[in-house]
Amino acid sequence: MQGFGKFSSKKAGLTPGTMVYVGDKKPEKPRITIIDYSQDTFTEKIVENIEDCFGYKDTGTVTWINVDGLHDLKLIEKLGRKFDVHQLILEDIVDTGQRPKIEDAETYLFIILRMIYFDDDENEIKSEQISLILNGTCVISFQETVGDIFDIIRDRIRTGAGKVRKMGADYLAYSLVDAIVDNYFSIIEKTGEKIEDMEEGLLNNPTFENLKTIHELKRGIIQLRRSIWPLREVVNSLEKGESPLIQKTTRVYLRDVYDHTIQVMDTVESFRDTVSGLLDVYLSSMSNRMNEVMKVLTVISTIFMPLTFITGLYGMNFNTEASPLNMPELNWKYGYVFMWSVTLIITVSMVAYFKRKKWF
Repeated sequence: MQGFGKFSSKKAGLTPGTMVYVGDKKPEKPRITIIDYSQDTFTEKIVENIEDCFGYKDTGTVTWINVDGLHDLKLIEKLGRKFDVHQLILEDIVDTGQRPKIEDAETYLFIILRMIYFDDDENEIKSEQISLILNGTCVISFQETVGDIFDIIRDRIRTGAGKVRKMGADYLAYSLVDAIVDNYFSIIEKTGEKIEDMEEGLLNNPTFENLKTIHELKRGIIQLRRSIWPLREVVNSLEKGESPLIQKTTRVYLRDVYDHTIQVMDTVESFRDTVSGLLDVYLSSMSNRMNEVMKVLTVISTIFMPLTFITGLYGMNFNTEASPLNMPELNWKYGYVFMWSVTLIITVSMVAYFKRKKWF
């Protein structure tokens, strides 16, 4: 699984269409699940061999084939050949650094999305590439790892809730896209909470750790923006495109998804401006804090300046008996008390003057 901006050089110099998996190598085999359904029937199973999926091509029911794991290139190539997927499309499926996009191959649609999730262990936003192939009766999805946000759709298919069992494969593809977009709202909510906590912390007690958190927020928002900005065009193409694979009844729902992407994009842009402002707030808070410290130190230094002069003057230890000019008060029995009285009077007077001026 890759973050944004991490591109591999493994494909440099290779011919177009060469499949090279760009991601973390995994020892386990990819997991293949098949969900086949109609309005009255439902079948779900996990298969060991990719050949078990071949019988679901061009059936009278809707089939969802999900492949978790992209490191087995031979498996993906076999599946692609059976379902007449172009070699360049297969290349993009295993290249996990792709941006969201859509390609119309006439007999099928190829869609790439980014599934965003929040990693609590590393306290940052991460992404995973989701590839979808939609033909007349089948949706094939490719994911980097096991685990996704599609369980709610699986439950609807199992129980027959909603419209998914009554509609075609295009509605299933819409449901998957809608689930990814809806998940953005939960990520945005968590990001918004972190921004609010950061604002409060900066105003109360700014620390160096706040600066690190600000940069993490900024990086996460950039990831969100890179996922959502091209996704808006993908959904717009699905809604307004002329592909016969998307029914008119489904385009209405795609319009709603498009509205959601606009809403998410507006929120992300607002967050980006807010986080940029947080950096200015941090720098201002730290500058004000330093100014307060310097002000206190300056007041203390100013108070001690006359006191240092007095103690330095009477601490010169001149021999007054041998000097033609005697230093006054050195041999006066009240000289010590007088010096302390003057020192206290000067200190109190200066503190009172500073308070009156509201310098501290």
